[in-house]
Amino acid sequence: MRKVFVLAIVIATFFTFNNIRASTHEWKEPIRGIYVTASNTQGPQFKQLLNLVKETDLNAMVIDIKDDHGNLTFNPEKKSSYFRAIRPVITNPKELIQTLKKNHIYPIARIVVFKDNVLANAHPGWSFKTSQGIWRSSRGDSFTNPFQKEVWDYNIGMAIEAATLGFKEIQFDYVRFPEKFEAIEGSLTYSGKNNGSHRVAAVTGFVKYAKEKLTPYGVKVSVDTFGNATVIPEARGIGQNFSQISQHVDVISAMIYPSHWTSNFGITKPDLEPFRLVEAYAKVENSRLKKLTTPPKSRPWLQDFTATWLGKGNYKVYGKQEIEDQIRALHAQGIDEFLLWNGSNHYTVNVDYTPY
Repeated sequence: MRKVFVLAIVIATFFTFNNIRASTHEWKEPIRGIYVTASNTQGPQFKQLLNLVKETDLNAMVIDIKDDHGNLTFNPEKKSSYFRAIRPVITNPKELIQTLKKNHIYPIARIVVFKDNVLANAHPGWSFKTSQGIWRSSRGDSFTNPFQKEVWDYNIGMAIEAATLGFKEIQFDYVRFPEKFEAIEGSLTYSGKNNGSHRVAAVTGFVKYAKEKLTPYGVKVSVDTFGNATVIPEARGIGQNFSQISQHVDVISAMIYPSHWTSNFGITKPDLEPFRLVEAYAKVENSRLKKLTTPPKSRPWLQDFTATWLGKGNYKVYGKQEIEDQIRALHAQGIDEFLLWNGSNHYTVNVDYTPY
């Protein structure tokens, strides 16, 4: 009888271990993903995106849960406090999560933080104001105030909604003040001190606080940063200090699109030299992360779009070669994770995502 009992324990332990191992390896590392808008999580384009990930070495999707306007993109539970912000483009979020899980696709929830027209309009006092009302950028975007803890809690609450839904990672984007804020801050009314070091403290403080609040939910936390914030001591205007933010996240995702640089690293026209640009950036990033006691995983955003706005002679059509060049450049510096950005989700076909 004792032998039967021991045998039963061994068998149970074996299956338990293997279930844990299966769960642990449900999403294979390294993580390599694409950006997906909420509107493309259903219909024919979603099927195309799903097939792209299933049939290649990609294995993740970054999906808008709080979008660039501040909308929550699915219907939360009835007790949620976010109904005034909903635009339920994702009609069946639980089914979406199950589809991703079934296809072994790592689900990342993108939460756009401080760029938020919805919250700024609902709470003008939590935003930046001019004599005419809420400040808006030339594109019509409003930002909420990173000094306001109410804004922190509001965004973290949405992140918790995503974690509860089943997303395995929360990716915070627009974790910053508006671009060139230092040039306009004198004309604005808002709570907080108009000083670069205070802005850095506010942004870093939010990231640290968010990580603490999300820990009980078992999700990873990642933050998108400007690529330029990595190669200078800190971007005080927008409040991003790459090293400080990196101390409080599991993953750091710098946006290093070649089209977004201007004569950096001695490269006159960066968009024309994706390998050289990405390799030069990666060397700088590695040197900064190595100085941290517990550095996060690096998972940069790469370019899968053509920057025609740069003008003739300053850009090139990005296709298979250009995307593989960026991946090769990362790998040459020991970085094996990445995300691909295309705003309309039309990704280049026949790309080798492990062109080593």
